[in-house]
This record gives sequence, structure tokens and C-alpha cells, in this order.
Amino acid sequence: MKITKLPNGLTVITEKKPLNSITIEVAVKVGSNDESKELFGISHFVEHMLFEGTKKRTANEIANQIESKGGDINAATAHDRTMYSIKIPNKHANLALDVLSDLIHNPVFDEKKIEKERQVILSEVDLVMDEPTYYQWFFFLNNLYQKHPTKNPIYGTRKTVSKLKRKDMVEFHNKYYSPQNMIISIVGDTTRITQKIKKYFNFKKRPLARKIQINEPKQTKPKQKTEKRPVNQSYLILGYKTVPRNHKHAYVLDVIKAVLGRGQSGKLFNEIRTKRGLGYDVGAEHEPSIDHGFFATHVSTDKKNISEVKSIILTEIKNLQNLTEKELKQAKTFLEGEFILNSEDSQKLANLMNFWQLSKDAKLINTYIKKIKKVTINDIKQVVDIYFKNHTTTIIQQK
Repeated sequence: MKITKLPNGLTVITEKKPLNSITIEVAVKVGSNDESKELFGISHFVEHMLFEGTKKRTANEIANQIESKGGDINAATAHDRTMYSIKIPNKHANLALDVLSDLIHNPVFDEKKIEKERQVILSEVDLVMDEPTYYQWFFFLNNLYQKHPTKNPIYGTRKTVSKLKRKDMVEFHNKYYSPQNMIISIVGDTTRITQKIKKYFNFKKRPLARKIQINEPKQTKPKQKTEKRPVNQSYLILGYKTVPRNHKHAYVLDVIKAVLGRGQSGKLFNEIRTKRGLGYDVGAEHEPSIDHGFFATHVSTDKKNISEVKSIILTEIKNLQNLTEKELKQAKTFLEGEFILNSEDSQKLANLMNFWQLSKDAKLINTYIKKIKKVTINDIKQVVDIYFKNHTTTIIQQK
């Protein structure tokens, strides 16, 4: 892996692999966590608009020029970044760089296209709020955090999305879409790719706004929030505030997630679904981000089972104090295998490289397995004591 900073401030990360395709992902260091209350949803709206036409290409030309070559073009908005990616056969790498640089640097923000896309995004907002498995995560984060902007939905709200104007988008784009606020990760044949990036991404620096640091209050006691909704099943998430990706405890929490929630062999799946048949969708999530983190367990089940399911989860968390060396080894082996498989997927690897660079340093990817292997049972006990005792946040959707 090679990390290069260009004169205009753009960070380039390359990972040379013997592939017939190349994946290029541009990560812009802006997401929903950087939005003011009046502009909730603007990061996501701008992401949509970049595909709606540039000074050189129509919306159809942006997609067709890549897809007609068998390539894949996509984008996504997160709390802490916005990503634009193309995977394409090697011989079309120049085209991919041209299209990506064009849509990122030259969007026109056409008024008619804004109004058309506004309706698309409002439908997306409605979908997220209507679908219980999507909504449960907004509901959980909104109650987990008191001040941190991760409590707000990435897509914005109907009210804010309806009010966003072209002027807002142009100003937002000018404010954040500057080369020193971007990282480009490339996986595949990276021969002379940095020189090509210098040609296509020869943007000028612009002043960057200072990001505001949020001091999230510590949670000192359990809390539970139940919301009545028109659902046939009940949806439970039980979770905790934890730490960012670059904290040493994040590796221990990865191992805990593997113990509790790895597929069909995790403890939660085994106890809740396999042994007792109390729910279909059972799992655990660990999300260590750039400046925050959370750990959560989730189950969809019948209303009458909620108390029992919650008790099982809390029992399994408590039982982590009695983890055996065999169980610890299995969790580590799972994480190692998962990491290897993800690293062989060029799109997943490019995304990981960008994320780790935003967190601290992309080269830390190369030490991930080593740090996982160092996790001990005492580390597990310490982390359970610090983050899981008496700090539970529970949310429930039910009729």
C-alpha cells in the first residue's frame, strides 16, 4: 500500500493487485454529521445531484459511459463521509477518472433536476421511516446519543429536504468538495495511476470550514424507549456507546461482536433462534466510526417475547466474563477469515482504505489481524465492565 499527498492536498492511496479490473473510490470528508439543523439531508441531496449532470455530461451520459463498458458506478452518503466509486476493466481506467473528476468538480445543479430529485429523496425518506428494519436504526441512534449528530438521519427529514435550495447546495459543494478534503483509493493495476490522478484531479484548494467537536455526555444509567407503530412484529435494539475506530478497545469490541453475532453460530442466534425459536432476524453490530462508536444487538420477534429476549441478550453479555479460550479463538479465526475475504473484494478494500485513512492511517489495515490476535479474555472482561454495565439503551417498535 502506498499513500501519496499531491501538491493540491489530495490524498491518494494505492493498492496494487493482479486484477483485470480497477476500482477507484473518492471519499469526501463530509457527511450528515457536518450539517446544520436547517440543512439536514444536504450531503445526501448533493450526492444525488452530482449524478444529475455536469458541464460536460448529462445524467444519462455519466451512467452510460461507465455501464456501456461493463463497469459499475455508485455513491453513498454516511454520517462522516460521502463516497463515489467506479469499478471497471483496466483498459478503461482513464475514462473512470475522467467521469469521477467531472461529476465531483463540475456539477451544474440544474433547478429542474433539483425539483425532480427532491421527489425521489422524499420517497427515500418515507421508505426509511416506513420500513421497520431501517427505521429501527434511526430510532436507536436518536435515543442513544444526546448531542452527537449521529442521532440525526442521514437522509434528512421531509421538512428540511423540502426547503433545500440550489444556493444551499452550491455553497455546500464549494465549502467541502476541495482536494485537501478528499481521499482517492485505487485497487488493481495502479501503474502510473498517481500521474493520471494529477491530470484529472488538478483542482485548486479552497478554504475549509473548521469541524466542530461534540462532547457527547456519558450515559450513567439504563434507558428504554418504546414506540407504537403499525407493525406485525416487534423490533428490539439493545446497545451502548463505545469508542472510535482508532481506539484500542475497538479491536476488543470486534471480537465481542464475533462471539455474540457472527452469522448462525453466534451466541445470540444460537440462544434466541436456534434453541428457542423466538425470532428470525437476530444479530449484533459494532460500528466504530471516526469520532464515535456504538455496539448494538438486534432481534425482531413477537411482542410477547420482548422481555425474554432482552433478558437473554443481557445474560449473554454478562456471560462474556466467563468466555473460554476456545470461544475466543473461534471469534478471532472468524474475524481473520472475514477480513481476508473482504480484502479480496476490490470495492470493499478501496472503501476500507478510505475509512481507515479518515480514521487515522490506511496502513493500519495491515496490522488489523495482529491486533485482533492479541485480544485476551482479560481484555474482554475489562471492556464489558467499562461500556456494558448499567449503560444500556433499549428501543422497541411494537403495536
